[in-house]
Amino acid sequence: AEHSYSHLIDTLEDGRFKFFNPQKLNDPRYDQLPLSIRVLLEAAIRNCDGFYTKEEDIQNILDWQQQQNKAEVPFSPARVLLQDFTGIPAMVDLAAMRDAVAKHGMDPSLVNPKCPTDLIVDHSLQIDYSKWCVSLKNQEMELVRNKERLQFFKWCSKAFKNVNVVPPDVGAVHQVNLEYLSRVIQVSDGFIYPDSVVGTDSHTTMINGLGILGWGVGGIESEAVMLGQPVSLTLPQVVGCKLVGSINPLTTSIDVVLGITKHLRQAGIAGKFVEFFGPGVCQLSAPDRTTIANMCPEYNATVSFFPVDQVTLKHFKKTSDKVKLKLFLNWQVIEINLSSMVPYVSGPKRPQDRVAVSSMKEDFQSCLDEKVGFKGFHISKEKQDIRVPFLHCGQEYQLVHGSVVIAAVISCTNNCNPSVMLTAGLLAKKAVEAGLVVKPYIRTSLAPGSGMVTHYLNTSGVLPYFSQLGFEVIGYGCATCVGNTAPLREAVVDAIKQGDLVACGVLSGNRHFEGRLCDCVRANYLASPPLVVAYALAGTVGIDFEKEPLGVTSEGKEVYLCDIWPSREEVQQTEEDTVISSIFKDLRGRMEKGNTFWNNVDCPDSVVFPWDHKSTYIRSPSFFSKLVTAPQSIENAHVLLFLGDKVTTDHISPAGSIARVSAAAKYLQSKRLTPREFNSYGARRGNDAVMTRGTFASIKLQNRFIGKPGPKTLHIPSGQTLDVFEAAERYQRDSIPLIILAGKDYGSGNSRDWVAKGPYLLGVRAVIAESFEKLHKNQLVGMGIMPLQFLPDQNADSLELSGKERFTITLPDSLSPRQQLAVKVGNRHLVSCFINCFVPRNPYKTTVLY
Repeated sequence: AEHSYSHLIDTLEDGRFKFFNPQKLNDPRYDQLPLSIRVLLEAAIRNCDGFYTKEEDIQNILDWQQQQNKAEVPFSPARVLLQDFTGIPAMVDLAAMRDAVAKHGMDPSLVNPKCPTDLIVDHSLQIDYSKWCVSLKNQEMELVRNKERLQFFKWCSKAFKNVNVVPPDVGAVHQVNLEYLSRVIQVSDGFIYPDSVVGTDSHTTMINGLGILGWGVGGIESEAVMLGQPVSLTLPQVVGCKLVGSINPLTTSIDVVLGITKHLRQAGIAGKFVEFFGPGVCQLSAPDRTTIANMCPEYNATVSFFPVDQVTLKHFKKTSDKVKLKLFLNWQVIEINLSSMVPYVSGPKRPQDRVAVSSMKEDFQSCLDEKVGFKGFHISKEKQDIRVPFLHCGQEYQLVHGSVVIAAVISCTNNCNPSVMLTAGLLAKKAVEAGLVVKPYIRTSLAPGSGMVTHYLNTSGVLPYFSQLGFEVIGYGCATCVGNTAPLREAVVDAIKQGDLVACGVLSGNRHFEGRLCDCVRANYLASPPLVVAYALAGTVGIDFEKEPLGVTSEGKEVYLCDIWPSREEVQQTEEDTVISSIFKDLRGRMEKGNTFWNNVDCPDSVVFPWDHKSTYIRSPSFFSKLVTAPQSIENAHVLLFLGDKVTTDHISPAGSIARVSAAAKYLQSKRLTPREFNSYGARRGNDAVMTRGTFASIKLQNRFIGKPGPKTLHIPSGQTLDVFEAAERYQRDSIPLIILAGKDYGSGNSRDWVAKGPYLLGVRAVIAESFEKLHKNQLVGMGIMPLQFLPDQNADSLELSGKERFTITLPDSLSPRQQLAVKVGNRHLVSCFINCFVPRNPYKTTVLY
């Protein structure tokens, strides 16, 4: 049929490509739109089919000034980006869809992603070997340990159309996205259009630093986009961020990131788009911009957008065509002075708790004093000076509160930025030359985002100095920040437990919730790569770098941080000399050729996947065995968990190691696997039996039924305390539906599809909370779990709920956003809640649930 906006089609001067030109609308509202909103408009015009995207959606976007925060609009991105932890359940679902289609007598090959999808195998790397061991051992272990998963990925790359699998040992998903997959302009069927992406990785927002609109979504949303459905979003407000001033020579990009994070978080920009402009922008390289854009989830923006300019075009090695930059009109504008930025770290438990490096020693002391909370550890005064001796490799060392036991320069946030990595490398070089060493019991690691990083670190000559300090390249993929750190030395763990010490981890990432790195390391700090090296050299976070030396040489000379910190000019010169275009060409070759192991991986040659019933990694999920076509009322439900505030996705579906006493461990042991073969929850997301047992399996889960941290709950009918999975299993045997009671910000943190799939398979049909993280709320809806919100100023305590009542939720024939419902609690009283979500747009007039 004739496209509704075919009259907007224009042709480039050379006649090779066509494009939809919104300027031909001749609508004065177009000139008032921020650049990021223009990307939404162009996508809506191009994909207007009267079905998913309608003409009224285009009018709503054009009317952005009045419709922001009101109208719901569709967005069809140019591509989907998957990392393997969230990619494998998505592809398992598609494989199961083929089974379901074949069972109904249809051609299973019809099931394919409609939207081009890139899947990067990067999250399964574990640090089994570090220090001076050969780093290739980690890669070999990864490939052997995950052979079943790799065979499945290889099958996906051949069986499905529009699926490109980037093999393991190439780089982290966001790094590959920046270096290889992204284009300012996409080309398809003779049309050109702006590149855009949604990805199942929180770092997807990095791409906005290159003028490409993109953000992270959950696995459930990504599957919908893959199959041709647009993302639904509330037309966002846009905040202009004006950058002025000059960057201090001692300030790194991560310092600028943390400074901007502080300003924007205080400005209250949750759910908004941020666009950067002003004279300070031109000082930022493309990697600087991507580093800043990467952290936007931490200040709750949807995207942090840097419009395309000459710096961007130079990065892509394009022509120097002029780009018309839209100045800000009557928008909210925040001005940030870059010269005010000083070095910071963030922690010890949350990324929003910034600490100036100059105040670090005093701040850590106050954390020891404060009561247990987001910053405090409540260590009594008489126990704060305790020193615990231990032996390591025949030599005695001592641990105290604040001792660094993990120091990781890891594959996220900073590795896309050569200047930051080279600063760390030059610092390591100067430290070695000054005679400094890192204590050998500290678990150090260097996980570059891609081979490109190793290439320029090696070319610049700093890589051997990293190695001499113990920062050996351990492989390519997400490691420490997703809990893949190898266990600490037994003597170190014993010393920490003996003294009840607040040991510390320092990492150059953006995820460090308590217990995530290692369950015995309570304080974790985010820092720039050079500061990770500095704190590793010091061996403690309780140091004032301005007044105290990093260490003492064998000759007795004290060495201070200022003695070995490289100048900004030295770093820039090294970057110009080593980060050259040939590196990117080498990287492309590695991606396209793969590696020997990947190339030799055998995979089935079939349209449907031949499931191996003995596999503990890949299993056909049960989602399609009993499809529900409409929301169901809930009668006499029990409460599975009674939770408080700030329940993160780490609490709901851990990504790290599988505890030996967990329900998932019991299942794997029944399959005759040893603990060494357990791998991680992230690596086993293709097995619903493991992931269901791993739901609410966090050792940090605070369930009010129990009163202490742990993955336990009360089975109300029997009064027994059980593993969450065992309790849910009993309820399901007795056909009792389940709900969850929670406080504020339920579901904050990383996006994961299993944070909704897992509760659904446990039998949870509703979550009643004070507030929800928006993305998680959408995931619950996608799985058919109702996100219900207490009325303002009400919660479980104010309503005197014990959690042991029976709940009945009766749904009307039709649902609408923020519709108020009456929830019957036993025979005593009613709790009023409202549906805190948009009912998904569905042309079939039904809500299709897994």
